[in-house]
Amino acid sequence: MSKQIFINLAVKDLQKSMDLYSAMGFTNNPQFSDENGKCMVWCENIFLMIMTHEKFASFTAKPIADTKTNIAGLFSLSVDSVDEVNRILANGLAAGGTEPNEMRDYGFMQQRTLEDFDGHTWEVFYMDVTKFAGVG
Repeated sequence: MSKQIFINLAVKDLQKSMDLYSAMGFTNNPQFSDENGKCMVWCENIFLMIMTHEKFASFTAKPIADTKTNIAGLFSLSVDSVDEVNRILANGLAAGGTEPNEMRDYGFMQQRTLEDFDGHTWEVFYMDVTKFAGVG
């Protein structure tokens, strides 16, 4: 079996969050979804589990962080072009996400940030490794 990553997030409005992530390019896997959680697929080995607070709380004894006012993690998604970065952000913003800062251009990498309704922070970036010194 190949290795996979599952990111698990607590959300207040499951359907609204599913719609936002769908707009960003995630697809729903109904086999692992129910009324309390949705499995959203980014690619073959990367999955996002969005869950109601009640379901999420059943996996931990710790209190759920208020990610609207505190950062709990930064989740980064690499894409194949700056145009794709801009398309994903435009779709996410149209679906109700917010962009807390302007695009960051590091020369070899361009990055934009989107926050979902619960404040979970996603960095979508394109990296051109040929722009690293000594590469190419």
